[in-house]
Amino acid sequence: MTDHSHRWHCISQCGACCRLCPEERQEALLALSEEDQATYLSMVGPDGWCIHYDSGGRRCRVYDHRPTFCRVSELGHLFSVEIDEIDAFATDCCRQQIRSTYGGKSLTLRRFNRAQRSATD
Repeated sequence: MTDHSHRWHCISQCGACCRLCPEERQEALLALSEEDQATYLSMVGPDGWCIHYDSGGRRCRVYDHRPTFCRVSELGHLFSVEIDEIDAFATDCCRQQIRSTYGGKSLTLRRFNRAQRSATD
């Protein structure tokens, strides 16, 4: 039986996952193939944010054509997570990245947590 208490849901105007800073995301970088690592590193801007991230609109400018490693559906494959655990894993990853990027008491984290609760109702 699948546990629906953790149903991952992305929120708009967050962008925490677009903070690619390799020094802060070694585990993510090491999970990628050599080709994807090269793509990832080519996307890192001088400030550590993805070069495709629109900081004013807090959104991805290439969302429909983003690399596979930017898709939550790939997390299970990259980190060997079972399909029925992906929602909980993605939720934990997002919380960690949002805390790291915006802070543990940020409005973004509160919006994310509210969205996760709404997704399970």
